[in-house]
Amino acid sequence: MLEPKRASAWLRLSVIALALISLIWPSTLTAQTGASSDDTAYLPDEIVVKLFNAADLRAVARANGLDPVPLDRFGSRPIFRLRILDGTDPRVKANALRPANGSGGDRRVEYAEPNYLAEAPEARRGRPSWVIGENVGGYAAQWAPRAIRLAEAHTVTRGAGMVVAVLDTGVDPSHPALSDRLLPGFDFVDFDNDPREEGQYGINPGFGHGTHVAGLIALSAPEARILPVRVLDPDGAGNIWVLAEGLLYAVERGADGQPLSGDEARIINLSLGTLRRTNLLDEIVAEASCASRDDDDDDDDDDDDNRCARTGGAVVIAAAGNEGSTRRSYPAAENVAGLLAVAASGQNNRLAPFSSYGDWVDIAAPGAEIVSTVPGGGYGTWSGTSMAAPLVAGAVALLRAAEPGLRAQEAASRLVATATPLCGNGPPRLDAAAALGLGGSTGVCTAQIPLVRWGG
Repeated sequence: MLEPKRASAWLRLSVIALALISLIWPSTLTAQTGASSDDTAYLPDEIVVKLFNAADLRAVARANGLDPVPLDRFGSRPIFRLRILDGTDPRVKANALRPANGSGGDRRVEYAEPNYLAEAPEARRGRPSWVIGENVGGYAAQWAPRAIRLAEAHTVTRGAGMVVAVLDTGVDPSHPALSDRLLPGFDFVDFDNDPREEGQYGINPGFGHGTHVAGLIALSAPEARILPVRVLDPDGAGNIWVLAEGLLYAVERGADGQPLSGDEARIINLSLGTLRRTNLLDEIVAEASCASRDDDDDDDDDDDDNRCARTGGAVVIAAAGNEGSTRRSYPAAENVAGLLAVAASGQNNRLAPFSSYGDWVDIAAPGAEIVSTVPGGGYGTWSGTSMAAPLVAGAVALLRAAEPGLRAQEAASRLVATATPLCGNGPPRLDAAAALGLGGSTGVCTAQIPLVRWGG
């Protein structure tokens, strides 16, 4: 093997690229890639198809080289995961069924797309996992709560009565800071009732991610209940089908698994995403937030009118991603009413260098060197927009606990309207106290040359 100092630039880049590929596309998912570097990965040999009429499934499948026996169906909706029988690439098959230009294709198909992968942003970048060595004192006394004025907000409410769903890698149910706050939840990876973290520190890049996220919700809304919904594997990877299932479970089934029984999530945290916009997530995120309603009676378990009237919809909090650019991540960039795309800020009250940004990002929150819970009862430090998002989710829980009648869109708008400007470029930073009517504040800015151009 060549010594590092003697390796060519080409070889070094190749090794880096291969390392990143191994992190982005874990072997357990056997993903395929598109033709360019801008394409994200998707599961092979299957496709997501929505029909105008479910009764057409068999005829559509036989006419288009698909297995008429679906791999899965989305409740009673005419949305199916179908196996490709003729070896066609899923993107090619999707375009043949429903071309992007609208001409040709199968007119019985409303949309068709690959089952794209979704990941925790920290896993996508191939960054190290949390840094061990913190303790409960560091967790409580860190800089982030002061930056968003949590102590003042807690004089008004601590989030009692709110349920916050964490769609992630699972949560350690034995952690002392979380055990009395967790609801039962569900595991959509192994499809069982045990949504705990699985994996090993230092081996699986996503291990501990969900527990870290849950700890930040517990910190910001200590009396809210947390609903763990496992949609990502230990490497921090999942797919849009499982994510959509988890979204509707959180808002329709809730902790007891019964439809619309009163304990559904009013806030959903998504510290994950995909670099490809999809019809499926567009549709389900809008349903979850009640920005749109499924009024076509195609799902016996889905009474959107009832749920939306009673709960006002769920505020969906989505991490903007760690691309360090304006590149969009979804569902953060869906532009759905009731959804908040969250960037990360640092202790200098500026946009964190790693954070994604752009005019599609709504709000920022502390995301650099954040201390939170990790599996095994400990505490660790992690950085990313995944850490910023749950602080916003917790603030929404405080707001909706104080004003239960707020609809999802109203709650989301309030947080943005009361946020304080960052120093330099970037979206405004969360101010939990101001959102509760305690007056705004201004951050302290030090002289610094901006490294990024907001919205550019």
